[in-house]
Amino acid sequence: MAAVQELIHLLDLEKVEENIFRGSNPDDGSQRVFGGQVLAQALVAASRTAPPERLCHSLHAYFLRAGDPAAPILYEVDRSRDGGSFSVRRVVAIQHGEQIFVLASSFQKPENGFEHQSAMPDVPPPESLSDAYPEGDASVLRGLWRSRPFEFRPIEPREFGDRPARGALDHIWFRVSQKLEGPAMLHQAFLAFVSDMSLLDTALLPHGKGIFSNVQVASLDHAMWFHRPFRVDDWLLYSQDSPNAHGARGFSRGLIYTRCGILVASVAQEGLIRPR
Repeated sequence: MAAVQELIHLLDLEKVEENIFRGSNPDDGSQRVFGGQVLAQALVAASRTAPPERLCHSLHAYFLRAGDPAAPILYEVDRSRDGGSFSVRRVVAIQHGEQIFVLASSFQKPENGFEHQSAMPDVPPPESLSDAYPEGDASVLRGLWRSRPFEFRPIEPREFGDRPARGALDHIWFRVSQKLEGPAMLHQAFLAFVSDMSLLDTALLPHGKGIFSNVQVASLDHAMWFHRPFRVDDWLLYSQDSPNAHGARGFSRGLIYTRCGILVASVAQEGLIRPR
């Protein structure tokens, strides 16, 4: 419960001035700020300036510099447009006078239209799986996995160091480890946070490497599309694949489903995977 409350606190940005917010960082000994945290905080900043009836349906972000965990992060929001159905916001995250992250996001009021979706993969239910991340990896990941605001049930074995090479396809069940009270925007921010945890590592699976192998890794960009309502305190399936790696960059995609097969979000990311 403490881990979930800490993440809620991190996402409860301080309003400094109109369109300017300040975010804090966890005191977990990390060398740099986790990218999913900056992504989630920027989404919260953008959401707080959008009309309350409009939810984010897409975001596109670039990671420019590593975040300093010892310094707060300022989020400056540009209210680009408020149209009849859509609102667009741009967010710049700043530390030590420099941009470390930029985000563009679009919000839409509820609307009916055509419906279709991809089918969910046929995978075992979360109750049949163990919470089986190796303790050694959890200690290396420090606050990210050890504080555990989420429960994870990986379907394929997942280590974060050197491992046998296999296809670039992975499935993980996850949920927030306690009931999460709050608006839909908070659930979106939690989902943005967790979406960055394992996606880049998927691009290393065919090469027998992990994010703690002798490889330089960093998220370069991140895109999300929120398709349908969801709750992050119910089990969600993260189906991830990596169709390409080239030029020291790996490209990964993710589809996020509810346990009853409803597609609620899609994710895409390119990251640095440079052999040392």
